[in-house]
Amino acid sequence: MAKLAVFASGNGSNFQVIAETMLKTSHSLEFLLCNVKNAYVLERAKILGITSYIVNYLNRKREDVDKEILQYATGHQIDLIALAGYMKLLTPFFLSAFHGDILNIHPSLLPKFAGVNAIERSYNAGEKKLGISIIRIDPGVDTGPILFQTAFERPPHASLAEVESKIHELEHVHFPSVIIKELDKIEIRSKDQAGGMK
Repeated sequence: MAKLAVFASGNGSNFQVIAETMLKTSHSLEFLLCNVKNAYVLERAKILGITSYIVNYLNRKREDVDKEILQYATGHQIDLIALAGYMKLLTPFFLSAFHGDILNIHPSLLPKFAGVNAIERSYNAGEKKLGISIIRIDPGVDTGPILFQTAFERPPHASLAEVESKIHELEHVHFPSVIIKELDKIEIRSKDQAGGMK
């Protein structure tokens, strides 16, 4: 069994699908971490019976917040963190101190349209191919190694809302799948290491 934590800031539709998918596996979704105290994702976690932590960034040094987050991750022995609409950057301190993997989903075909408002910017730019990227994060903004991408041809008269809906559909299908594959790899590595110690 490998242990997952999900970080999210908003509605939490990706969190919901990840949590429901995790129930069908041998792995454990240990907690949700959120930086917005009234975010609906917290209600989703409550309904699903998943532990949640709220971190406050207001008037605090970013590194101090990350030290608090690291305590949660260490306390739960987290192997993998999935950023599912988490609207804060993790500091280099956290990236070096946390010894697991961290995945992020981004609603564009990276390296195009990194950063915020990616769907709207790619739509307004008239991109003919739109899609999602799942990356392993590094200290940059959406610059980490790409693990998975998928795209669709933009329909000629599609509205921004229709494009957003299609992108969210892709996220809900593929992000849980990639997360489970990564957790499976972690579990295999852990068993191999345990076998090597005998």
